[in-house]
Amino acid sequence: ETHGITFRIQISVKDLLDTNVLLKLLFHLPVNYPSTLPDISVTSDQLTRAQCMDVKDKLLEQAKKHLPEPMVHDLILWVQQHLKYVIKQSATVCSEKPTLSKATSTEDGIWMLLLHLDHMRAKAKYVKTVEKWTSDLRLTGRLMFMGRIILILLQGDRSNIKEYLILQKTSKVDVDSSGKKCKEKMISVLCETKVQSQHKRFQTFEVKEYSTLDELQKEFETAGLTTFFSEFVPPLLK
Repeated sequence: ETHGITFRIQISVKDLLDTNVLLKLLFHLPVNYPSTLPDISVTSDQLTRAQCMDVKDKLLEQAKKHLPEPMVHDLILWVQQHLKYVIKQSATVCSEKPTLSKATSTEDGIWMLLLHLDHMRAKAKYVKTVEKWTSDLRLTGRLMFMGRIILILLQGDRSNIKEYLILQKTSKVDVDSSGKKCKEKMISVLCETKVQSQHKRFQTFEVKEYSTLDELQKEFETAGLTTFFSEFVPPLLK
């Protein structure tokens, strides 16, 4: 009655190589849950401590979107669907850390962000909102549609990209099944990294639709992002 309840759950989740990863999740639900976020602990013998911390941080980010409604079941479903992308993002960010630690100035320069959206119910309004945000934040790139796949590829100052992510996650950009305005709850950060010399710089932000996977692949190849396509797009087709 005074401390809430704590429970543990073990789930088996596929990673990037389709290997089963056993996740041990501990949820502590305070007395005033779900008006208050649960405490979450993530451990796994198959992940590094840093990866477990990244999974925990992502779960807490998702939890905030569900306040003040019960969320544990949704969080478990989310981690089952997105663990592989969290692990991949963790590896990408880690590879950049030695550079970032040298000096604050290395935070500057051009960064790139690749997002996956599950759906757009109010497509016209959603697209117009994304175009406005990218214009206001001086971001370039592509909003890409191919069948049911929706990707947002952004380039720009890292601070502006972070600001875009905040807007994307906290603004009511879409409508739910009943037509009521809602926040974006089904977004995945596939990759966030510094633009390298082999990557083409986009000069504008464009909304493009592709009729085949080959057309989408050529867009990535033209931008010098062949490896990004092969790593992140095929898993979305499964």
